[in-house]
Amino acid sequence: MSKTYYDPADLKKFGNITEWNEELGTKFFDYYNSVFKESALTAREKSLIALAVSHTEQCPYCIDAYTKDGLQRGITKEEMMEALHVGAAIKSGATLVHGVQMMNKVNKLDG
Repeated sequence: MSKTYYDPADLKKFGNITEWNEELGTKFFDYYNSVFKESALTAREKSLIALAVSHTEQCPYCIDAYTKDGLQRGITKEEMMEALHVGAAIKSGATLVHGVQMMNKVNKLDG
């Protein structure tokens, strides 16, 4: 299978989202670029966070972009993997804690 649903070339087209709604697209990119400016967190730290979130959101474009960005910022493969595990642990915990809702509902119905 040489073709995939996600075409890596589409990442380069991301800026085109402003074409069908310039006002909102521009606002998004202004916000996005502001978020990634160095402030309380370094650009390196933000890149590592973005990489972990990219995995929990399962965005192949973001994973590609922030893996490359992280490497360019000196993030090691060990740091990347550890960040990925932090994201996975939070995602797993968030899934499991919702089990309390199920347990509450079962207990109420069995009550």
